[in-house]
Amino acid sequence: MKNFKRLFLVAVAVVAMSLSASAGGLKWGVKAGVALNNIHFSEEILNDFTNNDNQAGFTGGLMVEFTVPVVNLGFDASLMYVHRDAIEDGLGNKMNRDYIEIPINLKYKLGLPVVGNVVTPYIFAGPSFAFKMGKSEIEDFIKSQKCDIALNLGLGVELFNHLQLSGSYSFGMTKAVEYLGATVNEAGIEGKNRYWTITAAYLF
Repeated sequence: MKNFKRLFLVAVAVVAMSLSASAGGLKWGVKAGVALNNIHFSEEILNDFTNNDNQAGFTGGLMVEFTVPVVNLGFDASLMYVHRDAIEDGLGNKMNRDYIEIPINLKYKLGLPVVGNVVTPYIFAGPSFAFKMGKSEIEDFIKSQKCDIALNLGLGVELFNHLQLSGSYSFGMTKAVEYLGATVNEAGIEGKNRYWTITAAYLF
């Protein structure tokens, strides 16, 4: 709870600075979308035992973007709440996971002549830091880690200099969950996040 309050205060500060900034390359706004999550375990037998392919979730939060004029290169950062319905064991028990996620991306906008003020494609990449909130029902044998780091690769399009539609694929760089196992030999099997995120953002 303390970490959540700190993150919330950071978000408020970012928005306040964005509102007071006069630089034309700085924007802020709201973002929401869907997340399709998959857990990939290091042992294939556990992938067969669990039903975790393309589990649907949702995300929403705040976003800030800075773009250097002329070169169209910049970055964006977001503070997002993410709900992932990611794991179901062979008995039908589900493991719902909720995160506060902070993706930070390097972004390049492809300036187009004539239609640049209407349609601007862009590509982006960068790390994402997710901090788990709460505890799920089946953590007696599958334990979620408190922090998950992933690498995002994505593309999108900006419409009328305000609306951004994007899709990205994220590769888990650290273990997101750990199978505790019924025996010593089964313990310690790692699972990493793999997920698609499709979002819409409106920037002011």
